[in-house]
Amino acid sequence: MLNWIKWLVFGAIALVVLALGGVYMALHLSLPTLDGNHATSRITAPATLARDSMGHAVINAQDKFDAAYALGFAHGQDRFFQMDLQRRSASGRLAEWVGDVALDIDKNARFHQFSERAAAVFDSLPLTQKQLLVSYSHGVNAALDEYTVPPFEYIAAGLTLSPWQPTDSILVAYSMYLDLQGSQIEIDLARTALKETYGTPLYNFITQPSRYQAALDGSELALYHADVPPYPIISEPVLSEPTFEPSPEPSPSKSSPSEQAPKPSGSNYNSGPPTISEVSLQSYNAEELPDIGSNNWAVTGNLTATGSGLLANDMHLGLRVPIIWYRTQLNYKDTHRSSVGDTYPSSDLLAKSTSATSVSVTGVSLPGLPGVIVGTNNKVAWGFTNANLDNLDWIALADDTPTKMVDEVIVSKAVSHTYTLEISEYGPVKLVNGKRYALNWVAHHPFAVNLAIVEMGTANTVDDAIAVGKDIAIPTQNMVIVDDSGSTAWLPGGAVMHREQASFTAVDESTVAPIAPSRTTNLPVVKNPSSDRIWTANARVISANDVARLGDGGYALGARGQQIRDRLFEKDTFNENDFYAIQLDNHAQFLLPWQQLLSGLLLNDNIEFKADLAYLRKWGECACEDSVGYTLVKHFRKEVVSQLFGKILSSIDNQGVQSRSLLRGIEPATWQLIHTQPDSWLPEGTESFDDLLVDAYRRAKHALLDEHSPIEANMEDLRWGRVNALTVKHPFAAQIPFVGHKLNMDTVEGFGDTYMPAVQSSTFGASERFFVSPGHLDDAILTLPGAQSGHPLSPFFKAGFSDYATQAATPLLPGKPIHLRQWYPKDEG
Repeated sequence: MLNWIKWLVFGAIALVVLALGGVYMALHLSLPTLDGNHATSRITAPATLARDSMGHAVINAQDKFDAAYALGFAHGQDRFFQMDLQRRSASGRLAEWVGDVALDIDKNARFHQFSERAAAVFDSLPLTQKQLLVSYSHGVNAALDEYTVPPFEYIAAGLTLSPWQPTDSILVAYSMYLDLQGSQIEIDLARTALKETYGTPLYNFITQPSRYQAALDGSELALYHADVPPYPIISEPVLSEPTFEPSPEPSPSKSSPSEQAPKPSGSNYNSGPPTISEVSLQSYNAEELPDIGSNNWAVTGNLTATGSGLLANDMHLGLRVPIIWYRTQLNYKDTHRSSVGDTYPSSDLLAKSTSATSVSVTGVSLPGLPGVIVGTNNKVAWGFTNANLDNLDWIALADDTPTKMVDEVIVSKAVSHTYTLEISEYGPVKLVNGKRYALNWVAHHPFAVNLAIVEMGTANTVDDAIAVGKDIAIPTQNMVIVDDSGSTAWLPGGAVMHREQASFTAVDESTVAPIAPSRTTNLPVVKNPSSDRIWTANARVISANDVARLGDGGYALGARGQQIRDRLFEKDTFNENDFYAIQLDNHAQFLLPWQQLLSGLLLNDNIEFKADLAYLRKWGECACEDSVGYTLVKHFRKEVVSQLFGKILSSIDNQGVQSRSLLRGIEPATWQLIHTQPDSWLPEGTESFDDLLVDAYRRAKHALLDEHSPIEANMEDLRWGRVNALTVKHPFAAQIPFVGHKLNMDTVEGFGDTYMPAVQSSTFGASERFFVSPGHLDDAILTLPGAQSGHPLSPFFKAGFSDYATQAATPLLPGKPIHLRQWYPKDEG
């Protein structure tokens, strides 16, 4: 009997070993081939793809079309699953992979009909840009053809590879529209629901401008000076705790702050907010994600030792494995070629110019698209932050406005679902509280996407780059540029919809002009300001005079932008390391008043809060790894906002919109309530605002301990570095037993937060740290939160992450090549 059990155990172990060996063998076979020669009819001259010890892709080609082929090949080898995920998310085809769990996500994507729009964009592109997409797709598919075993994600999930189409790259661009402007879709509806439900006084109060304003021209919007409106009766019951998508901060009201409009029918202003017990049962999630967007800033050559301009760029995005960006250097000759027909390349169809310009552009590319998105050609350098100009209108349709119904078939595994979409002449229609609203969004028009960003490679001056910036069609960005002669400039780069008047809430159909939507050409530019400094951080950069025309699609509060601006005025000379220090600035300037408020409140009960006060006194005024006090202050503020505004905003969510977009601008209203302490805003049974605030702190502290130290209730477990630890994970890690954690990056103690230059949450933060001065690339820095390859057995799977975790400076320029792929052309015959 014992022998039988022994052999059974040995047999089970042997089976496990064989299974693991089979998995390892399959993974090994799915590794891409990094060296070798190959002939292809898809290029017109020899081309190479080299990789250094970090996997940095260095491409040398005859022209940008052959370079696009090689870049597509590199992306296909290292990042195809990421590309596949992005095209599926934009086209509403995730349920085909994961089943009904993604059904609502697919419905939201199908609402925009991006698959059909991608075809229209491709048809409208200049022939050269079509050729780039075709060449790029040939390169991607050449990489797919080499796989004997597909990438491990496809093995793990039982998925199949599908070839890359030129229009799939446009879907990747649309996925960035959803990421960068998707919250604009919600904010106008949230403002509309707030105003129509509770009236103009409460709307103006909640959406009032703040004192945190850092526009480049120093202009400020008028602050709110009206009284606090009484707390409204909440007529709609709170049905459940709402969930939210991350959204930027709201704009100021177009109405005068002192304007007191009549109360809307059905609204009452005589009842208090919910009691403390009601709030605890109907908790509102007021968690604010870090400002979605980025930091960038620049100085002219007057403030550098070299005389060249100096640029910093830090795009804030969700962090996971693999990271979004891909280290790339493209080297090619820029020639102006034309062809007949839609297939490229075919040498007998090409007419080549004899003049050519050598291009070498280094930076980050986005897998799925040809070209470098942010980078430098050693003459100019450029970077982006989300501009948050208003690029959409929700149009309130009349009851008799004709529409049509379109059925979208969503395949979920083996089951099909029909999603019926209502379409108007203005765009797709959403029903909110029985009223139809049509969405007119810049992303829905053919002028929303192009590949003009590729032309940055040939820009020699800031003026050249400005011209390209006015032509590129991407989600509108604050484009900051420097050149080697010392100039710098800012402009809104990307597709901006032309309107005489921007909207902050839904507009009535009767006010819509009967003209086809178009792209505006009248955009502001700031070049070489007298301060020699430029900064942007997703807050309002445009002049206050331009807000009426260009609008507010969800500006950040402005505290982060102010802190960057102030750091730039602390010195008169800068280098790359000085800029790195600004990006890592985690000083808690924004939370200083909250720490002072909380400390004063707790002093009144020194016995209960003796330990708490000690942590608050030594909080360090920073989002530092060892600061317990920072954690307490941060979550105190969150709970105060929840208690004051939770039920109001939850009632807006129950109308079918997402009110979280209103939270980022809630700061001035919150402080006005704390300073004035109106009785109507006190929960029933609460005697004073001091009681409300202290109770908010108790709730925040107990929730933190329940989550982070449920057994010991040890306050030391609330160190900010532990509570806000950076965890960059692979989306499949949790589904793979025993070894899935090996797919994740190492956990890093958190050091930054919201409303400061060093933005970081557990899964969100700087997607690149880029510091460059054209003409001095040996000193340039590009540190990324991950590596080139998405394959866990690749030597490039984690290369570079340790520099990010330790805030080290990774060189921008590639190192010595250790792998080389070469192609040479062959005749199709």
